[in-house]
Amino acid sequence: MHNHFKVISISHKTAAVEVRERMALNSEETIQVLERVRDIFALRDVMVLSTCNRSEIYYGSDKDLSEELIKILALQNNLEDVEYFKSYFENITDHLQAVEHLFRVATGLESQIVGDMQITNQVKTAYQLSADADMAGPFLHRLLHTAFYINKKVVQETAFRDGAASISYAALELIAELTVNLEAPRVMIIGLGNVGTDLCLNISDHKNFQNYQVLLANRTGDKADKLAKTCGFKSIPFDSVKDHFSEIDLVVTAVNNHNLLIDRELISKFPVGNFKYFVDLSVPRSVETGIEEINGVLLYNIDDIQSRADEALKRRMSSIPKVEALLAEAIADFDDWSKDISVNPTINKLKNALEQIRKEEIARYLKDASNDESDMLEKLTKSIMQKVIKLPVLQLKAACRRGDAETLIDVLNDLFNLEKDTISGEKK
Repeated sequence: MHNHFKVISISHKTAAVEVRERMALNSEETIQVLERVRDIFALRDVMVLSTCNRSEIYYGSDKDLSEELIKILALQNNLEDVEYFKSYFENITDHLQAVEHLFRVATGLESQIVGDMQITNQVKTAYQLSADADMAGPFLHRLLHTAFYINKKVVQETAFRDGAASISYAALELIAELTVNLEAPRVMIIGLGNVGTDLCLNISDHKNFQNYQVLLANRTGDKADKLAKTCGFKSIPFDSVKDHFSEIDLVVTAVNNHNLLIDRELISKFPVGNFKYFVDLSVPRSVETGIEEINGVLLYNIDDIQSRADEALKRRMSSIPKVEALLAEAIADFDDWSKDISVNPTINKLKNALEQIRKEEIARYLKDASNDESDMLEKLTKSIMQKVIKLPVLQLKAACRRGDAETLIDVLNDLFNLEKDTISGEKK
Protein backbone atom coordinates (compact mmCIF):
# COMPACT_ATOMS: atom_id res chain seq x y z
CA MET A 1 0.00 0.00 0.00
CA HIS A 2 2.90 2.34 0.64
CA ASN A 3 3.83 4.63 -2.27
CA HIS A 4 0.42 4.26 -3.91
CA PHE A 5 -1.22 7.68 -3.32
CA LYS A 6 -1.57 10.12 -6.24
CA VAL A 7 -3.48 13.23 -7.31
CA ILE A 8 -4.44 15.14 -10.44
CA SER A 9 -5.17 18.84 -9.99
CA ILE A 10 -6.31 21.83 -12.03
CA SER A 11 -6.22 25.03 -9.97
CA HIS A 12 -5.81 28.80 -10.03
CA LYS A 13 -2.05 28.15 -10.24
CA THR A 14 -2.31 26.22 -13.51
CA ALA A 15 -5.38 27.60 -15.30
CA ALA A 16 -7.45 30.76 -15.70
CA VAL A 17 -10.99 30.85 -14.32
CA GLU A 18 -12.57 30.33 -17.75
CA VAL A 19 -10.68 27.00 -17.99
CA ARG A 20 -11.21 25.94 -14.37
CA GLU A 21 -14.94 26.55 -14.41
CA ARG A 22 -15.37 24.08 -17.27
CA MET A 23 -13.95 21.33 -15.04
CA ALA A 24 -15.93 22.30 -11.93
CA LEU A 25 -18.37 19.86 -10.31
CA ASN A 26 -21.31 20.23 -7.94
CA SER A 27 -22.08 17.63 -5.27
CA GLU A 28 -24.25 15.49 -7.52
CA GLU A 29 -21.65 15.50 -10.29
CA THR A 30 -18.92 14.69 -7.77
CA ILE A 31 -20.83 11.57 -6.71
CA GLN A 32 -21.21 10.56 -10.37
CA VAL A 33 -17.46 10.90 -10.91
CA LEU A 34 -16.78 8.79 -7.81
CA GLU A 35 -19.12 6.10 -9.08
CA ARG A 36 -17.47 6.08 -12.51
CA VAL A 37 -14.01 5.71 -10.97
CA ARG A 38 -15.26 2.92 -8.72
CA ASP A 39 -16.98 1.03 -11.54
CA ILE A 40 -14.13 1.36 -14.05
CA PHE A 41 -11.04 0.92 -11.86
CA ALA A 42 -12.39 -0.77 -8.69
CA LEU A 43 -10.41 1.66 -6.52
CA ARG A 44 -11.11 2.19 -2.82
CA ASP A 45 -9.26 5.31 -1.63
CA VAL A 46 -10.69 8.06 -3.86
CA MET A 47 -11.71 11.65 -3.08
CA VAL A 48 -12.93 14.30 -5.53
CA LEU A 49 -12.52 17.93 -4.47
CA SER A 50 -14.06 20.71 -6.57
CA THR A 51 -14.15 24.40 -5.54
CA CYS A 52 -14.15 27.67 -7.46
CA ASN A 53 -10.34 27.56 -7.52
CA ARG A 54 -9.57 23.87 -8.03
CA SER A 55 -10.83 20.49 -9.22
CA GLU A 56 -8.83 17.49 -7.99
CA ILE A 57 -9.02 13.72 -7.81
CA TYR A 58 -7.00 11.99 -5.08
CA TYR A 59 -6.67 8.25 -5.52
CA GLY A 60 -4.81 5.18 -4.31
CA SER A 61 -3.37 3.03 -7.09
CA ASP A 62 -0.10 1.44 -8.13
CA LYS A 63 -0.77 2.73 -11.66
CA ASP A 64 -0.69 6.30 -12.98
CA LEU A 65 -4.33 6.84 -14.00
CA SER A 66 -4.04 10.57 -14.67
CA GLU A 67 -5.07 10.46 -18.33
CA GLU A 68 -8.05 8.23 -17.65
CA LEU A 69 -9.24 10.39 -14.73
CA ILE A 70 -8.94 13.61 -16.75
CA LYS A 71 -11.08 11.94 -19.42
CA ILE A 72 -13.69 11.10 -16.78
CA LEU A 73 -13.77 14.74 -15.62
CA ALA A 74 -14.08 15.91 -19.21
CA LEU A 75 -16.85 13.40 -19.90
CA GLN A 76 -18.73 14.55 -16.81
CA ASN A 77 -18.56 18.15 -18.08
CA ASN A 78 -19.43 17.22 -21.69
CA LEU A 79 -16.02 18.33 -22.97
CA GLU A 80 -14.64 16.73 -26.11
CA ASP A 81 -11.19 18.33 -26.43
CA VAL A 82 -9.50 16.32 -23.66
CA GLU A 83 -5.99 16.96 -25.01
CA TYR A 84 -6.50 20.72 -24.65
CA PHE A 85 -7.37 20.43 -20.95
CA LYS A 86 -4.66 17.89 -20.10
CA SER A 87 -1.97 20.57 -20.27
CA TYR A 88 -3.63 22.48 -17.41
CA PHE A 89 -3.47 19.56 -14.97
CA GLU A 90 -0.75 18.93 -12.44
CA ASN A 91 -0.07 15.22 -12.01
CA ILE A 92 1.52 14.17 -8.72
CA THR A 93 2.48 10.50 -8.64
CA ASP A 94 4.95 10.56 -5.74
CA HIS A 95 3.19 9.24 -2.63
CA LEU A 96 4.59 11.72 -0.10
CA GLN A 97 4.23 14.68 -2.45
CA ALA A 98 0.57 13.80 -2.95
CA VAL A 99 0.07 13.56 0.82
CA GLU A 100 1.81 16.91 1.30
CA HIS A 101 -0.32 18.48 -1.44
CA LEU A 102 -3.53 17.42 0.31
CA PHE A 103 -2.30 18.77 3.65
CA ARG A 104 -1.32 22.10 2.04
CA VAL A 105 -4.68 22.37 0.30
CA ALA A 106 -6.65 21.52 3.44
CA THR A 107 -4.84 24.13 5.55
CA GLY A 108 -5.15 26.92 2.95
CA LEU A 109 -1.49 27.13 1.97
CA GLU A 110 -2.42 26.50 -1.67
CA SER A 111 -5.46 28.80 -1.69
CA GLN A 112 -5.70 31.90 -3.85
CA ILE A 113 -6.34 33.81 -0.63
CA VAL A 114 -3.64 32.38 1.65
CA GLY A 115 -5.22 30.76 4.70
CA ASP A 116 -8.68 30.60 3.12
CA MET A 117 -11.11 29.71 5.90
CA GLN A 118 -13.60 27.92 3.62
CA ILE A 119 -11.25 25.31 2.19
CA THR A 120 -11.18 23.02 5.24
CA ASN A 121 -14.98 22.69 5.18
CA GLN A 122 -14.85 22.08 1.43
CA VAL A 123 -12.34 19.25 1.99
CA LYS A 124 -14.58 17.84 4.75
CA THR A 125 -17.53 17.85 2.34
CA ALA A 126 -15.46 16.07 -0.34
CA TYR A 127 -14.35 13.49 2.25
CA GLN A 128 -17.94 12.93 3.37
CA LEU A 129 -19.07 12.36 -0.23
CA SER A 130 -16.27 9.82 -0.64
CA ALA A 131 -17.20 8.05 2.58
CA ASP A 132 -20.91 8.00 1.66
CA ALA A 133 -20.00 6.39 -1.68
CA ASP A 134 -17.91 3.76 0.18
CA MET A 135 -14.80 5.09 -1.57
CA ALA A 136 -12.80 5.86 1.57
CA GLY A 137 -10.66 3.01 2.88
CA PRO A 138 -8.52 2.93 6.06
CA PHE A 139 -5.72 4.87 4.33
CA LEU A 140 -7.95 7.78 3.25
CA HIS A 141 -9.73 7.86 6.63
CA ARG A 142 -6.41 8.16 8.45
CA LEU A 143 -5.09 10.71 5.93
CA LEU A 144 -8.08 13.05 6.19
CA HIS A 145 -8.31 12.86 9.96
CA THR A 146 -4.62 13.74 10.10
CA ALA A 147 -5.27 16.72 7.79
CA PHE A 148 -8.08 17.98 10.04
CA TYR A 149 -5.90 17.52 13.11
CA ILE A 150 -3.14 19.59 11.49
CA ASN A 151 -5.64 22.30 10.63
CA LYS A 152 -6.75 22.42 14.27
CA LYS A 153 -3.13 22.81 15.41
CA VAL A 154 -2.58 25.57 12.83
CA VAL A 155 -5.56 27.49 14.20
CA GLN A 156 -4.49 27.00 17.82
CA GLU A 157 -0.73 27.53 17.50
CA THR A 158 -0.29 30.12 14.71
CA ALA A 159 -1.79 33.37 13.38
CA PHE A 160 -2.33 31.78 9.97
CA ARG A 161 -6.12 32.01 10.17
CA ASP A 162 -6.29 35.34 12.02
CA GLY A 163 -8.27 38.13 10.38
CA ALA A 164 -9.65 38.40 6.85
CA ALA A 165 -7.06 38.40 4.09
CA SER A 166 -9.42 39.14 1.17
CA ILE A 167 -11.50 42.21 0.40
CA SER A 168 -14.79 40.29 0.61
CA TYR A 169 -13.90 38.65 3.94
CA ALA A 170 -12.61 41.92 5.38
CA ALA A 171 -15.89 43.57 4.31
CA LEU A 172 -17.79 40.68 5.93
CA GLU A 173 -15.98 41.25 9.24
CA LEU A 174 -16.65 44.98 9.09
CA ILE A 175 -20.36 44.44 8.40
CA ALA A 176 -20.57 42.07 11.37
CA GLU A 177 -18.89 44.66 13.63
CA LEU A 178 -21.11 47.55 12.50
CA THR A 179 -24.37 45.62 12.85
CA VAL A 180 -23.57 43.63 16.00
CA ASN A 181 -26.19 45.48 18.09
CA LEU A 182 -28.99 45.23 15.51
CA GLU A 183 -31.57 42.50 15.99
CA ALA A 184 -32.28 41.85 12.29
CA PRO A 185 -29.87 43.95 10.21
CA ARG A 186 -31.05 45.10 6.78
CA VAL A 187 -28.26 45.13 4.21
CA MET A 188 -28.22 46.13 0.55
CA ILE A 189 -25.44 45.07 -1.83
CA ILE A 190 -25.21 47.03 -5.07
CA GLY A 191 -23.00 45.57 -7.79
CA LEU A 192 -22.35 41.86 -8.20
CA GLY A 193 -18.95 41.58 -9.81
CA ASN A 194 -16.30 39.31 -8.25
CA VAL A 195 -16.14 41.20 -4.94
CA GLY A 196 -19.89 41.69 -4.59
CA THR A 197 -20.63 38.07 -5.48
CA ASP A 198 -17.99 36.75 -3.08
CA LEU A 199 -19.44 38.91 -0.31
CA CYS A 200 -22.93 37.52 -0.95
CA LEU A 201 -21.68 33.94 -0.88
CA ASN A 202 -19.71 34.58 2.31
CA ILE A 203 -22.77 36.07 4.03
CA SER A 204 -24.99 33.16 3.00
CA ASP A 205 -22.39 30.61 4.19
CA HIS A 206 -21.78 32.26 7.57
CA LYS A 207 -24.01 31.07 10.40
CA ASN A 208 -23.79 34.46 12.20
CA PHE A 209 -25.64 36.14 9.31
CA GLN A 210 -28.73 33.92 9.29
CA ASN A 211 -31.01 36.66 10.64
CA TYR A 212 -29.86 39.28 8.11
CA GLN A 213 -32.26 40.65 5.50
CA VAL A 214 -30.25 41.17 2.31
CA LEU A 215 -31.28 42.96 -0.88
CA LEU A 216 -29.25 42.56 -4.08
CA ALA A 217 -29.13 44.94 -7.03
CA ASN A 218 -27.14 44.69 -10.24
CA ARG A 219 -27.29 46.39 -13.62
CA THR A 220 -27.78 42.94 -15.13
CA GLY A 221 -30.95 41.92 -13.34
CA ASP A 222 -30.71 38.22 -14.21
CA LYS A 223 -27.46 37.90 -12.28
CA ALA A 224 -29.04 39.47 -9.18
CA ASP A 225 -32.06 37.15 -9.49
CA LYS A 226 -29.91 34.01 -9.78
CA LEU A 227 -27.56 34.96 -6.93
CA ALA A 228 -30.49 35.95 -4.69
CA LYS A 229 -32.07 32.55 -5.30
CA THR A 230 -28.79 30.76 -4.53
CA CYS A 231 -28.19 32.69 -1.30
CA GLY A 232 -31.76 33.01 -0.08
CA PHE A 233 -31.78 36.79 -0.50
CA LYS A 234 -34.09 39.18 -2.38
CA SER A 235 -33.26 40.97 -5.62
CA ILE A 236 -34.51 44.42 -6.61
CA PRO A 237 -34.19 46.41 -9.88
CA PHE A 238 -31.01 48.46 -10.10
CA ASP A 239 -32.87 51.69 -10.81
CA SER A 240 -34.98 51.30 -7.65
CA VAL A 241 -32.17 51.08 -5.06
CA LYS A 242 -32.70 54.68 -3.92
CA ASP A 243 -36.27 53.86 -3.01
CA HIS A 244 -35.02 51.43 -0.35
CA PHE A 245 -32.35 53.54 1.37
CA SER A 246 -34.66 54.73 4.12
CA GLU A 247 -35.31 51.14 5.30
CA ILE A 248 -31.73 49.86 5.01
CA ASP A 249 -29.17 49.84 7.85
CA LEU A 250 -26.06 49.23 5.75
CA VAL A 251 -25.35 49.70 2.05
CA VAL A 252 -22.43 48.06 0.24
CA THR A 253 -21.48 49.35 -3.21
CA ALA A 254 -19.19 47.32 -5.48
CA VAL A 255 -19.95 48.82 -8.89
CA ASN A 256 -17.71 49.57 -11.85
CA ASN A 257 -18.81 53.11 -12.51
CA HIS A 258 -16.93 56.38 -13.03
CA ASN A 259 -19.91 58.40 -11.80
CA LEU A 260 -21.01 58.75 -8.18
CA LEU A 261 -23.91 56.48 -7.34
CA ILE A 262 -24.62 57.98 -3.92
CA ASP A 263 -23.96 61.62 -2.96
CA ARG A 264 -24.61 63.94 -0.04
CA GLU A 265 -27.62 65.56 -1.64
CA LEU A 266 -29.34 62.20 -2.12
CA ILE A 267 -28.77 60.94 1.43
CA SER A 268 -29.74 64.26 3.03
CA LYS A 269 -33.29 63.73 1.73
CA PHE A 270 -33.80 60.69 3.96
CA PRO A 271 -34.57 60.96 7.67
CA VAL A 272 -31.90 59.20 9.73
CA GLY A 273 -33.32 57.65 12.90
CA ASN A 274 -30.41 55.31 13.66
CA PHE A 275 -26.88 55.13 12.32
CA LYS A 276 -26.71 54.33 8.63
CA TYR A 277 -23.55 52.75 7.27
CA PHE A 278 -22.08 52.81 3.77
CA VAL A 279 -19.25 50.52 2.66
CA ASP A 280 -17.81 51.60 -0.69
CA LEU A 281 -15.79 48.81 -2.34
CA SER A 282 -15.85 50.48 -5.76
CA VAL A 283 -12.81 51.71 -7.68
CA PRO A 284 -13.30 54.53 -8.62
CA ARG A 285 -15.38 55.34 -5.54
CA SER A 286 -19.14 55.36 -5.99
CA VAL A 287 -20.12 57.08 -2.71
CA GLU A 288 -19.32 60.76 -2.06
CA THR A 289 -17.18 61.25 1.03
CA GLY A 290 -19.30 64.26 1.98
CA ILE A 291 -22.16 62.05 3.15
CA GLU A 292 -20.32 61.68 6.47
CA GLU A 293 -21.18 65.32 7.18
CA ILE A 294 -24.75 64.16 7.67
CA ASN A 295 -25.50 63.31 11.29
CA GLY A 296 -25.75 59.55 11.87
CA VAL A 297 -24.06 58.52 8.60
CA LEU A 298 -20.72 56.65 8.52
CA LEU A 299 -18.72 55.75 5.39
CA TYR A 300 -15.96 53.17 4.92
CA ASN A 301 -14.10 52.98 1.61
CA ILE A 302 -11.88 50.46 -0.16
CA ASP A 303 -8.74 51.78 1.56
CA ASP A 304 -10.22 51.04 5.00
CA ILE A 305 -11.08 47.51 3.90
CA GLN A 306 -7.76 46.96 2.12
CA SER A 307 -5.76 47.97 5.18
CA ARG A 308 -7.61 45.37 7.25
CA ALA A 309 -6.97 42.71 4.62
CA ASP A 310 -3.30 43.69 4.19
CA GLU A 311 -2.65 43.49 7.93
CA ALA A 312 -4.28 40.07 8.14
CA LEU A 313 -2.31 38.87 5.11
CA LYS A 314 0.97 40.01 6.68
CA ARG A 315 0.20 38.01 9.83
CA ARG A 316 -0.67 34.97 7.76
CA MET A 317 2.43 35.19 5.58
CA SER A 318 4.67 35.51 8.64
CA SER A 319 3.07 32.35 10.04
CA ILE A 320 3.79 30.20 6.97
CA PRO A 321 7.16 28.82 8.25
CA LYS A 322 5.47 27.63 11.47
CA VAL A 323 2.60 26.10 9.49
CA GLU A 324 5.02 24.30 7.17
CA ALA A 325 6.96 22.98 10.17
CA LEU A 326 3.73 21.51 11.58
CA LEU A 327 3.01 19.96 8.17
CA ALA A 328 6.51 18.47 7.91
CA GLU A 329 6.14 16.84 11.33
CA ALA A 330 2.72 15.43 10.43
CA ILE A 331 3.91 14.15 7.06
CA ALA A 332 6.83 12.31 8.70
CA ASP A 333 4.49 10.69 11.24
CA PHE A 334 1.99 9.77 8.54
CA ASP A 335 4.76 8.31 6.38
CA ASP A 336 5.83 6.09 9.27
CA TRP A 337 2.23 4.93 9.66
CA SER A 338 1.95 4.29 5.90
CA LYS A 339 5.09 2.18 5.96
CA ASP A 340 3.92 0.28 9.03
CA ILE A 341 0.62 -0.74 7.43
CA SER A 342 2.50 -2.00 4.37
CA VAL A 343 4.13 -4.72 6.51
CA ASN A 344 0.99 -5.51 8.51
CA PRO A 345 0.08 -8.46 6.26
CA THR A 346 3.46 -10.08 6.98
CA ILE A 347 3.09 -9.39 10.70
CA ASN A 348 -0.36 -10.97 10.73
CA LYS A 349 0.92 -14.01 8.82
CA LEU A 350 3.75 -14.41 11.33
CA LYS A 351 1.36 -14.11 14.28
CA ASN A 352 -0.98 -16.67 12.73
CA ALA A 353 1.89 -19.07 12.01
CA LEU A 354 3.22 -18.88 15.57
CA GLU A 355 -0.27 -19.16 17.01
CA GLN A 356 -0.85 -22.29 14.95
CA ILE A 357 2.38 -23.82 16.33
CA ARG A 358 1.34 -22.89 19.88
CA LYS A 359 -2.10 -24.45 19.53
CA GLU A 360 -0.77 -27.67 17.99
CA GLU A 361 1.87 -28.17 20.66
CA ILE A 362 -0.29 -27.28 23.63
CA ALA A 363 -3.02 -29.65 22.41
CA ARG A 364 -0.58 -32.55 22.88
CA TYR A 365 -0.27 -31.83 26.61
CA LEU A 366 -3.83 -30.87 27.52
CA LYS A 367 -5.53 -34.27 27.07
CA ASP A 368 -5.09 -35.32 30.70
CA ALA A 369 -4.69 -31.85 32.22
CA SER A 370 -7.11 -30.34 34.73
CA ASN A 371 -8.96 -27.09 34.04
CA ASP A 372 -6.57 -25.15 36.25
CA GLU A 373 -3.56 -26.67 34.47
CA SER A 374 -5.10 -25.87 31.05
CA ASP A 375 -5.71 -22.24 32.03
CA MET A 376 -2.17 -21.92 33.34
CA LEU A 377 -0.67 -23.38 30.14
CA GLU A 378 -2.80 -21.08 27.97
CA LYS A 379 -1.64 -17.98 29.84
CA LEU A 380 1.98 -19.15 29.94
CA THR A 381 2.27 -20.02 26.25
CA LYS A 382 0.45 -16.88 25.10
CA SER A 383 2.79 -14.76 27.20
CA ILE A 384 5.81 -16.53 25.70
CA MET A 385 4.51 -16.05 22.15
CA GLN A 386 3.91 -12.33 22.72
CA LYS A 387 7.50 -11.92 23.87
CA VAL A 388 8.84 -14.05 21.00
CA ILE A 389 7.02 -12.05 18.34
CA LYS A 390 7.70 -8.60 19.80
CA LEU A 391 11.28 -8.28 18.55
CA PRO A 392 10.63 -9.44 14.95
CA VAL A 393 7.72 -7.00 14.69
CA LEU A 394 9.82 -4.10 15.97
CA GLN A 395 12.70 -5.04 13.68
CA LEU A 396 10.35 -5.37 10.70
CA LYS A 397 8.82 -1.92 11.29
CA ALA A 398 12.26 -0.38 11.77
CA ALA A 399 13.51 -2.00 8.54
CA CYS A 400 10.41 -0.71 6.76
CA ARG A 401 11.11 2.85 7.84
CA ARG A 402 14.72 2.47 6.65
CA GLY A 403 13.41 1.28 3.30
CA ASP A 404 14.92 -2.23 3.46
CA ALA A 405 12.03 -4.33 4.76
CA GLU A 406 11.86 -6.61 1.71
CA THR A 407 14.90 -8.65 2.77
CA LEU A 408 13.54 -9.23 6.28
CA ILE A 409 10.10 -10.12 4.88
CA ASP A 410 11.72 -12.73 2.62
CA VAL A 411 13.66 -14.18 5.57
CA LEU A 412 10.51 -14.45 7.70
CA ASN A 413 8.62 -16.03 4.81
CA ASP A 414 11.36 -18.64 4.41
CA LEU A 415 11.76 -19.31 8.14
CA PHE A 416 8.07 -19.79 8.88
CA ASN A 417 6.82 -20.78 5.42
CA LEU A 418 4.32 -17.90 5.60
CA GLU A 419 3.30 -17.95 1.95
CA LYS A 420 2.44 -21.65 2.14
CA ASP A 421 0.41 -21.08 5.30
CA THR A 422 -1.51 -18.30 3.57
CA ILE A 423 -2.25 -20.45 0.51
CA SER A 424 -3.37 -23.41 2.57
CA GLY A 425 -5.47 -21.11 4.74
CA GLU A 426 -7.17 -19.72 1.64
CA LYS A 427 -7.93 -23.24 0.38
CA LYS A 428 -9.60 -24.06 3.65
